[in-house]
Amino acid sequence: MSSSLLSVCSTHVFVSIAWDCQEVVNIKNLMQIDAGLGQVVATDTSQIPYYLVGDEWIRLPGSLKHITVGPAGIWGVNKDYAIYKYVAGNWVQAAGLLKQLDAGGEQFIVGANMDDTPFCLTRSATVGYKGPGSPLPWTGLPGAVKYYSCGPFGCWAVNKNDDIFLMSLNQDCQNNGWSHIGGKLSMIEVATDGSVFGVNSAGQVYTRDGITASKPEGTGWSNIPMCMHMGHVTYDLGRLWVVSKSGVTMVCTP
Repeated sequence: MSSSLLSVCSTHVFVSIAWDCQEVVNIKNLMQIDAGLGQVVATDTSQIPYYLVGDEWIRLPGSLKHITVGPAGIWGVNKDYAIYKYVAGNWVQAAGLLKQLDAGGEQFIVGANMDDTPFCLTRSATVGYKGPGSPLPWTGLPGAVKYYSCGPFGCWAVNKNDDIFLMSLNQDCQNNGWSHIGGKLSMIEVATDGSVFGVNSAGQVYTRDGITASKPEGTGWSNIPMCMHMGHVTYDLGRLWVVSKSGVTMVCTP
């Protein structure tokens, strides 16, 4: 069976058309992946971070359980929730503790800590951070979320019950609170172009339709049919990257 047929159930009828997926054969056992601004980073089950160059996954220094890339740069957190920014080829630690973070906002960072408290770091502090001594004024946000991701039209998050929320957040971390969005997802990612993708607890992949600057909440969810149970998803520049719960990585195009 071809990898394309293996990953996409194109014979099934869903709201959206099937994507063509191919297995990424030169990387195994990924746990999490993030794409943004043409760059792709990932961590594996051994907490080794990687950066994609051509078809080669280059091992980055250090040990991380979550890594993110976007307009805010490359950031990550380790198993002890310590926060790091990639500066001049090395990781420099940043004050604070987070279990997940996202660099997809307009050059600001958001994340969630081990108690599901959401935080935001302003654009000026995010861009200017170069190591200990730089100011890091983390702003606590309302609510409780386990996974949090931002794009140009807003920030999306899911809580411990897999409920979905949307927040308008600016570069100074000013916000108008959360709006509940129908559906259930266990993780969610917002692309640099504003596209939103997520995975539910059953391993099914969804995308949000109808998102625009004037309608950031979009119009509804469409399923992207897969023949594996997926655990993680990210999207950038026409490529959908998905990692199965068994550690198989796929790259898909419409």
